[in-house]
Amino acid sequence: MSDEVLGLLPSDFPDIDDSAFRHRGERTLVLAGGCFWCTEAVYRQLDGVLDVISGYAGGDAGSANYQAVCTGTTRHAEAIQITYDSTRIGPATLLKVFFGIAHDPTQLNRQGHDTGTQYRSAVFWQDEQERTLVQDYIALLEQAGAFHRPIVTTLEPLEAFYPAEDYHQDYAARNPNQPYIAAVAQPKVAKVHHYYKHRLKKDI
Repeated sequence: MSDEVLGLLPSDFPDIDDSAFRHRGERTLVLAGGCFWCTEAVYRQLDGVLDVISGYAGGDAGSANYQAVCTGTTRHAEAIQITYDSTRIGPATLLKVFFGIAHDPTQLNRQGHDTGTQYRSAVFWQDEQERTLVQDYIALLEQAGAFHRPIVTTLEPLEAFYPAEDYHQDYAARNPNQPYIAAVAQPKVAKVHHYYKHRLKKDI
């Protein structure tokens, strides 16, 4: 995301109370913010994140494959399913990273040069409590002037999450010299290390 889009530094993004989600064991959050190679790489750095799976949400099982989703006609979004330990990290931090670093929530149906509805900004909520939290956080970001353009992130009910093909999983870590990863994913990972160094896993 271009720094020109940001009205606040990621470290200055407001907090929201997520106590209702904390200390409730392992939980999941499904986010879509462009190419899942990049968003997956961002979240793997954070302490309390147990697993990140790249996949597809928003469409049907029959077309939940990379070749079909890339056509932009299947209603899917490239998404990640984050499994986190709610005693160590909560959805408030995950959302701060999502909006502030992982992608640009002001771009409609695209991220950078990746265009199409499969690259839309979306949160796939699992219950009304989660939907309300995300809705309230977006309102808080807009009130705080976090961006110079309107947030276009959609809130969509999670009907199913379909894991992507094996070669997509942990792609950035396995292919650090791939040009797209070097140009797009690695700068985002670097920002996480800069702004969230106090929240990184110990072995990072």
